[in-house]
Amino acid sequence: MPEDRAIEESWPALLARRAGGCPPAAPPLSRLFDPVLGHGAGGDGCLVIGRLAQTLDGRIATSGGSSQWIGGRGDILHTHRLRALCDAVIVGAGTVAQDDPRLTTREVEGSNPVRVVLDPTRRLPMARKVFQDGAATTLLACLEEAPGGDQHGAAEVLRLPRGDAGLDLAALLRALHARGLSRIFVEGGGVTVSHFLAAGLLDRLHVTIAPVILGSGRAAFILPEASRIADGLRFNWTSFPLEGGDILFDIPLARTRPRVCGGA
Repeated sequence: MPEDRAIEESWPALLARRAGGCPPAAPPLSRLFDPVLGHGAGGDGCLVIGRLAQTLDGRIATSGGSSQWIGGRGDILHTHRLRALCDAVIVGAGTVAQDDPRLTTREVEGSNPVRVVLDPTRRLPMARKVFQDGAATTLLACLEEAPGGDQHGAAEVLRLPRGDAGLDLAALLRALHARGLSRIFVEGGGVTVSHFLAAGLLDRLHVTIAPVILGSGRAAFILPEASRIADGLRFNWTSFPLEGGDILFDIPLARTRPRVCGGA
């Protein structure tokens, strides 16, 4: 991003705002991140932001699952900044199985968020980093009837009712808010972000487009088939150039549900 130096200089002010202070952040941070520090449109008390990095032709991974790294250095830093500004980061079991991420803020200044892994049937082994490294509090969200005890390695087990996405995501948000976690970052993968989108639970969506064409691979969004263009979800967006040639799109959704998923 051309404004990288401005970001580095004003990042401490944004972290202070995240902690409850009110110092103003300088552009471009204010335009991009002020909405992340705002309020959500739902009644659960949470602000929920989804995040994906994709190729120009809408792929988030190869057919074999390779996804590191679609975005460049600027996209990696942006992801770590979102982690630092949010109370909790959510990923699906597929992302943990494929990438074994740490989900920390090691690339930027700021505290690690609570890590929430969605694994309805508890299929993930305890050897994954998020269940072992102790870098941050970790919750394993599973179905109420899933086997096992109240711990999964170092992670606390959070049992939830069944929903359309396997887990009842609205119940998940209420449970996180009850723990004091109100700024929620849904980092991936594509299936998990799509489930939140389909349920009308995203306040904002950040999508990075990388200058790459694969021609095959895993699609960024998985929704019911649309028979008409009008059935798609149309929105406004603001673009931000990132270091390395990627383009980030900030999309305000305000919990809008796609028409193919029952939205208006």
